[in-house]
Amino acid sequence: MSDKPSVLFVCVHNAGRSQMAAAYLHHLSGGAVEVRSAGSAPAEHVNPAAVAAMAEEGIDIHAEKPKVLTVDAVKDSDVVITMGCGDTCPIFPGKRYEDWELEDPAGQGLEAVRPIRDDIRRRVLGLLEELNVSAARTR
Repeated sequence: MSDKPSVLFVCVHNAGRSQMAAAYLHHLSGGAVEVRSAGSAPAEHVNPAAVAAMAEEGIDIHAEKPKVLTVDAVKDSDVVITMGCGDTCPIFPGKRYEDWELEDPAGQGLEAVRPIRDDIRRRVLGLLEELNVSAARTR
């Protein structure tokens, strides 16, 4: 068992919002948080506009692969955050559950994805504060 807090980001396709959130949390925590992301119906690839938007922030997610949501991923996480996509997760006592209402970047271009990315970054910084983890890089 790790002493690090663990966070799972969940979105249906695990291709945009949850991937950006996971990448930000990993990057900004400097590895101080165990990060997972998954979806109930994973896409084939991460959304190219999400990849481009994160690259602008110096974060490379092009090699990430959408993953299927498992009961174990939920069970092994302290915090489970759905991304406003209506996905449901198994409920376990003692877990913290949140739903971040975020616009879906699917099918949108880079210009439309940037504000979604920026909103996710702001929320991740707030989460780090709530978890009492200093942001390693607040670029």
